[in-house]
Amino acid sequence: MSGSGSAQQDVDIDLGGLFRAVWDRRVRVLLATACVAALAFGAAKMISPDYQSETRVLIESREPEFSGPNQASQAGADRVFDESGILSQVQVLRSADLIKQVARNMKLHEVKEFDPSAAPSALSDLLVMLGIKKNPLEMPPEERVLKEFNAKLQVYQVEKSRVIAIAFTSKDRQLAAAVPNEMAKVFLTLQSGAKLDTNSEATRWLEPEIANLREKVRDAEAKVAAYRASSDLLPTGEATNFATRQLTDISTELTRVRGERANAEARAAGVRSALASGRAPDTITDVVGSQMIQRLKETEANLQAQVADLSTTLLDGHPRLKALKSQLEGIRGQIRIETRKILTSLENEAKVGELREQQLVQQLNALKAQSAQAGEEEVGLRALEREATAQRQLLETYLARYREATSRTVENATPADARVISSAVVPTSASFPKVLPITIVAALATFLLSCVVIMLGELFSGRALRPVSASGEPIPVRTRPAIAASAADAGVTTTDVRPEPTPVDGDAVDLLSAADRSKAEEDVDDSAVSSEPDFSIEAVAEHLRASNVSVAISVSPGGDEGSTATVMLARLLAEAELKVVLIDLTGSACPTHLMARSAQLPGITNLLAGEVPFTDTIHADRFSDAHIIPQGDADPRQAMRGIERLKMIIGALTNAYDLVLVECGPADEMAVEKIAGRDGAEIILSAPSVSDERIVEVLTGFGAAGYRDIVLMTGQVVSDPDYPDRDAA
Repeated sequence: MSGSGSAQQDVDIDLGGLFRAVWDRRVRVLLATACVAALAFGAAKMISPDYQSETRVLIESREPEFSGPNQASQAGADRVFDESGILSQVQVLRSADLIKQVARNMKLHEVKEFDPSAAPSALSDLLVMLGIKKNPLEMPPEERVLKEFNAKLQVYQVEKSRVIAIAFTSKDRQLAAAVPNEMAKVFLTLQSGAKLDTNSEATRWLEPEIANLREKVRDAEAKVAAYRASSDLLPTGEATNFATRQLTDISTELTRVRGERANAEARAAGVRSALASGRAPDTITDVVGSQMIQRLKETEANLQAQVADLSTTLLDGHPRLKALKSQLEGIRGQIRIETRKILTSLENEAKVGELREQQLVQQLNALKAQSAQAGEEEVGLRALEREATAQRQLLETYLARYREATSRTVENATPADARVISSAVVPTSASFPKVLPITIVAALATFLLSCVVIMLGELFSGRALRPVSASGEPIPVRTRPAIAASAADAGVTTTDVRPEPTPVDGDAVDLLSAADRSKAEEDVDDSAVSSEPDFSIEAVAEHLRASNVSVAISVSPGGDEGSTATVMLARLLAEAELKVVLIDLTGSACPTHLMARSAQLPGITNLLAGEVPFTDTIHADRFSDAHIIPQGDADPRQAMRGIERLKMIIGALTNAYDLVLVECGPADEMAVEKIAGRDGAEIILSAPSVSDERIVEVLTGFGAAGYRDIVLMTGQVVSDPDYPDRDAA
């Protein structure tokens, strides 16, 4: 069959056959390789060599040596060259202005290599006369040079770096090195000049701006001073105004006075409470702290000591004791009087604190009103101060930039943001053509292409393909005379449809030459070999076509391998333009997996169960014109109840198809009898990977059941030159 079959499931590539085919044609392959290599070598030698040289430029921020540290750091921060910045520099190097400047410096318009149109050929003149081609001499010389220059120039960024490579190709070694060096020189000059022009323009623009800003700063500061004087907003050196500061001070003083008054009232209340309760005055802190109380307490202690001493020797009514006791009572009275004075002093102190508090509250209220008014006036003052500060800061910024720009307006004070890290040198070898690599590549390509063509020819002809079973193993090739003999002993005839070999007439052989006689003998031997029974798929297909069989029952004792061979048979018959339909009655649904587009399609079990109409169960094969009725997804037990309908289904299919092929899998003779009866159907024993003993056993069983004519199909015959290997999938 052709490649329309399931190549991945049904055929395999014979790698050994492919390599043998290449080896058989090795002389042609080597001869073609040598010829192409020689032609490539000669063509490479005839080409005029080109030379290439390269200059590399590093893009980096460069500042003059006398720049301050702040300037250098600021400039370095402002000039960060990212990916887009490097690509922009690449475009600058490829710009027309830079190339024209290089061409003028090196007088490239005088070099014939850069202006080939200056001496046009006769063909070019003819095309110009006919109007087919525009006269190149009408273009300016610079434009003609620019076109050739761009064709020879390569400018690119070195990967993951800030390095730009300038490569130039020329027929002249010296020119190939001089052009990129000149381009780098002009590029650095243009960059330095651009920075110098920028600084000069900045200086010219900043001078009048600075003068104007100075006047604005002077006016803004004068407005601040006048507004401060008119609003009586005296500066205090802090963030607040004078009224606010006074308000803060009075608030602090009021808090302190209130605390002192509360303290005095508490102390007076303590003294008053002690006097009212009759407690000793010396238990009160303010009383004990009084110097007068302390002296009176000392006098009282001395008198008490004298009374105690005299009481030991004198009686209570003694005049001296009476005098001492009288003095003691007087001292105690003075202590009480002094304690009342202290109480009066504390009460007076509390009253003074209250009066001071009232005065401070009045001052605080007055200052609140002043502070509110000062706050409103301060809003305008702050606005004027902000304006003055902004003008002053802008002036300082302009002055710093003006000084920086002025320092860079002198010559050689603005280095370019690039430097040459690798200058181009005169090349010693040609960049094109590389004779040896070209020759090797041409020879290798010719060799590989020749091998590929030979292998494709083998594949398309089918000589390098061999059939395989469902398990992936190659289908064994058989010519088994013993099987036919054993089957005959069991009373079963195995069909063999190979044509009879044409015998070689003895008289004709005598008339042949010696060489022809040996050839005829080989043909006789081949005919003897071909007389063996042929059980190949092709032979079975030819038998079915010749006998006009309408129904064929295939039994596969080997399981899926036999079912795969039956699928190959159906596809082979479909290629022979027969209308074939295959009914899958196997348990493993192997034909369904090989032919149907999906295993869930409705099939024979659905039809027997009465779930779907007849036409919904017929589907096209994926890889051929054959049709299949798949296994289906209905309940097998329910489908078996309608097994008697199968004969009617097969009979109906014979009206629409040339052949109805029923694959039963490893079924026995009883099952085959239920499907097709004993007459009217061809029985095929598909056994590509079954032992001879098993085949004889199956044939014997069918012979005992009354089946006398069985077609045996065991694979392809590769030993017969009349039947070469074919793509059976």
